[in-house]
Amino acid sequence: TNLEPGEIIKAVKFPVPEKAGYGKFPNPASRYALVGVFVAKTASGVRVAVTGAGQDGVFRATEIEDALNNNFSADALSGVTVPADDLMTDMHADAEYRANLIGVMAKRAVNQANGQG
Repeated sequence: TNLEPGEIIKAVKFPVPEKAGYGKFPNPASRYALVGVFVAKTASGVRVAVTGAGQDGVFRATEIEDALNNNFSADALSGVTVPADDLMTDMHADAEYRANLIGVMAKRAVNQANGQG
């Protein structure tokens, strides 16, 4: 949504999740997320946000969302992959490593949301 001149945002609303969890693999030097995955289950479905991996900032992992909408468990993520094509490569990790970390951190986030970690 674009704001017109003179308009101001008065409120931002987010649904309260039924369950939520966050998995983070920190950069050893800065402690910022090399890859971070936030998982939220709401009445309208599952949303998964990934940080630290995308070339353009935070993004939704729809492949993971689809799997978790069918079965909200870490087991549902077996075999689910996030393409490395648009992921960042730097001195800390290449795109393929970050793609793998997204899956690992997503499983940890789901386990945390389910009270298992």
